[in-house]
Amino acid sequence: MNSALQRILVVGGNGFIGSAVCKAAVARGIQVTSVSSSGRPYRTEKGHTPAWVNKVDWEKGDALQPESFAHLFADVSGVVHTLGTLLEDVDGTYKRAIRSGNVPGLLGSFLKNVVAGGNGGNPLEKQQQHLGKERSRGTYEVMNREAALRVCEAFISSESSTSAGRNVPRPFVYISAEDIFRPVIPARYIETKWEAERGIETMMANTTDYRGVYIRPSLVYHAHQRPVTTPLAFLLDLSATLHARVPPTVPTPSGILQTLSKLLSPDKRRHDKVEAKKAAVGGRGIGDEELKMYQGLSSPGDQRPVTPSALEAMANILVIPPIHVDHVADAILASLDSANGVKGVVGVRRMRELIGWKERGGNSESGGKDDYKVQARFER
Repeated sequence: MNSALQRILVVGGNGFIGSAVCKAAVARGIQVTSVSSSGRPYRTEKGHTPAWVNKVDWEKGDALQPESFAHLFADVSGVVHTLGTLLEDVDGTYKRAIRSGNVPGLLGSFLKNVVAGGNGGNPLEKQQQHLGKERSRGTYEVMNREAALRVCEAFISSESSTSAGRNVPRPFVYISAEDIFRPVIPARYIETKWEAERGIETMMANTTDYRGVYIRPSLVYHAHQRPVTTPLAFLLDLSATLHARVPPTVPTPSGILQTLSKLLSPDKRRHDKVEAKKAAVGGRGIGDEELKMYQGLSSPGDQRPVTPSALEAMANILVIPPIHVDHVADAILASLDSANGVKGVVGVRRMRELIGWKERGGNSESGGKDDYKVQARFER
């Protein structure tokens, strides 16, 4: 590990992924400060306090009001933002069920999101409520997007100390996700993750002193901390392994789903709409403004995220293997080190490369999508 990486700040360091990052960093001799809403040190599900916890500085702070801990930014070599929610959790039911291992409570929260459309109510009304001054905590918009954007903005506005400035450009690592959970999990989960990536990248566009890293894990598992994930992780790893061993010319379940997804994609429908319009006007050229209208853009220059068909997510989960939480943490630490030159999206394959894994099989389509630029989807 580069000696320039001396201290890191982990937002949400007492959570599932955040605690793994803290533990791995301490093991490498890196000083760690964790910021969370409670400020309480990490404890296991059984209430135990591991030895490494005593080597972390545990601070209380509000990610939606990063000025509450902005004084910490100057001395850190990088920031890891681990806050997020898989299910909308305005009343805290989902988080409490996860912490306590309350399976009925977890299932109830799951059904509330999937069947009732999040926390219930009209999605448009919920969106208007989110735009108000007082925003509901626990929603996708707040937990997955706004908290990250506010912390990132405060970080890049800070001045770095001499020691922190050795790890240049200073990284802001955002824990995003692979698109594998739809349609079981509402689309807004992954959409808000993508929106956060795009927002962070926009902030980074005008500076060379900072870089954005977007960690996109698949199913993150741990046999003891998240035992319910172990059987599913085994099945998904088996699926990814089998798909990787199939010759590219042989159809696979994932490949069939990918083909169907492309046929049903918003881009394909817009293309067909434009072609139909061209035929209707006798093949004459269509002006840029008229073309934008028929492509679905509300105004010139508008670029709204496009969510692909859920079939693509279903195809992804069959070929992207699960990843252990400790391996996610190791990859995050590798990406923090500016000597490794990591920026942009880091999928499962790239994570494995960063920690020294070798891919099994010969099908390059497995393992997630990686790039050093944000792979956001926008209408054109």
